[in-house]
Amino acid sequence: MIKDVDKSKPKLKVWTIGHGSLSKDFFLSLLKKHRIDLLVDVRRFPTSKLEHFRRENLEKWLPKEGVEYIWLGEELGGYRREGYEKHMETKVFKDGVRRLLDLARQRRTCIMCLETDPKHCHRRFIAACLMENGVKVFHITRCLKAARD
Repeated sequence: MIKDVDKSKPKLKVWTIGHGSLSKDFFLSLLKKHRIDLLVDVRRFPTSKLEHFRRENLEKWLPKEGVEYIWLGEELGGYRREGYEKHMETKVFKDGVRRLLDLARQRRTCIMCLETDPKHCHRRFIAACLMENGVKVFHITRCLKAARD
């Protein structure tokens, strides 16, 4: 549990998505379908073989489509030497979750990584932490199984 989280306020919602090898247009259609206003990139290393998923490009094209972009890979990114669960005990991770919660209170927010299946991605740990703090989490999948909201 993250201290200083007020669970008496209306339940927050956060979405997650893995970009995989999606086209830019299809990825954007998923964000639009779920009315996402803010995409929070939680990749530790925000690069990709696909040009449109590189941080420097996401920072340009997403705002033009009405979606703000923020990178929190330093705080919430995967690939930790001691393992992700150990990283979750750090002040850096807890501060990152607090920032994510603050952002989610202001805008409809989705966290993004590479892996399309959250079961195989560190997003599952972030999602578990969010749920532990009273947040309702929805995973957007490629097959467009709609998350009810």
